[in-house]
Amino acid sequence: MNALLFLSFLSSMSLGIPIAIAMCIGSLMYIWFSGTIPPLTLVHRMVGGVDSFPLLAVPFFILAGNLMNSAGVTNRIFHFALSLVGWLKGGLGHVNILASVIFSGMSGAAIADAGGLGTIEIKAMKDNGYPTKFAVGVTAASATIGPIIPPSLPMVIYGVQANVSIGQLFTGGFIPGLVMTLLMMGMVTYFSYSQHYGRDAALNWLKMGKAFLELVILLVAAYFLFHLWQDEELGGMWKFGAPFLGLMAIDKFLRLEAFMALMTPVILIGGMASGLFTPTEAAVAAVAWSLFLGLVWYRSLTWKMLIKISMETIETTATVLFIVASASIFAWVLTTTQVTSQIAQWVLSISDNPLVFLLMANVFLLFVGCFMETIAAITILVPVFMPILGSLGIDPVHFGLVMVLNLMIGLLTPPIGMVLYIMAKISNQTFEETVQAVLPWFIPLIGALLIITYVPEIVLWLPTMLYR
Repeated sequence: MNALLFLSFLSSMSLGIPIAIAMCIGSLMYIWFSGTIPPLTLVHRMVGGVDSFPLLAVPFFILAGNLMNSAGVTNRIFHFALSLVGWLKGGLGHVNILASVIFSGMSGAAIADAGGLGTIEIKAMKDNGYPTKFAVGVTAASATIGPIIPPSLPMVIYGVQANVSIGQLFTGGFIPGLVMTLLMMGMVTYFSYSQHYGRDAALNWLKMGKAFLELVILLVAAYFLFHLWQDEELGGMWKFGAPFLGLMAIDKFLRLEAFMALMTPVILIGGMASGLFTPTEAAVAAVAWSLFLGLVWYRSLTWKMLIKISMETIETTATVLFIVASASIFAWVLTTTQVTSQIAQWVLSISDNPLVFLLMANVFLLFVGCFMETIAAITILVPVFMPILGSLGIDPVHFGLVMVLNLMIGLLTPPIGMVLYIMAKISNQTFEETVQAVLPWFIPLIGALLIITYVPEIVLWLPTMLYR
């Protein structure tokens, strides 16, 4: 019966059937021929798979990312990053990475980063004389930072499946995201000197000083907001109204480039860390702030655009949640048939050394990422890995970051890598040329993966400090 389950699933995928439907077919075949489980169980388990409060964050984070892309926030982020690092050799490469880091705190999805910022970044780099190959490679690689720095859609799915604090997963992504950023910027520096790339902007002390001023004001605002939101005695006006009126006055008076947009991750992370709202409620806050920026502050959104964005969000959400529902029934069948426990016993029979297991898990997840969509992989594989993590004493928060990063690298690997297809489309390159452009960038990505895997303190230090 187990052979029937996997044969049905793999046969359906080989025929080009979407992975979500292939999982349903495999599960239904098992249920039908087992004769011991009512077929309606398929429907009940699929509904149960998406009947989760934390999963409400998914449509709201998707909507927030779409709003930010359509409201012109990506342009402001790009120009802000240009003021900070555009004067370095290979400046637009560094700008590309820094802009992705900033946008990571708003969207939580690599595809949103690649499709939104990528269009601006690749055009700017090509206009400034950079080879298309270099522009595509750095843009694709930097997009993988999106789900590592919070908020993160894959971490929400992992947290639901593993029954792990999503807040801890979110905070655990900050330092790994910084490690990835530094390694990628090191790669840009190497290319800049070896290929003799120039500087894309003169060192303008006034612009750079203004950008640093925005960062200083942002840090000060984050500090005061965090302490205000922790004070239970203050009323709503002092907690929300007065601080935000002050921020708006500062932005208008100093005419800052992207200050209000940069407040998005401050509001999300500050609100969660202070206990003001849960990660699910943070997604709603992100949408409210995005609407405020687009409709009121920058006035770059129209009601017609809003309807279009809403329809795109509904379509994306339906796709994601259908994958989650399909993967839930598939994972339930695996658990019911005790496949997960058999796999755990087999893995532990090879080695009970956590370091060896992490190496095996990395190799396996990199392989899975080549063929399986991220959300489906998380939903199916988490029940398989959890018994092993418990036996070996591996922290599930640490493993969550390792798993998500592996699957983000999978977005850059053929034949399924979605970011590759997006890059090929917006750069007018063939798929093969896009793959060749991305290949050198596996060096910093795999380097970051190894560091995060074997130095768990990089992931666990900040959650321990904030959630002890």
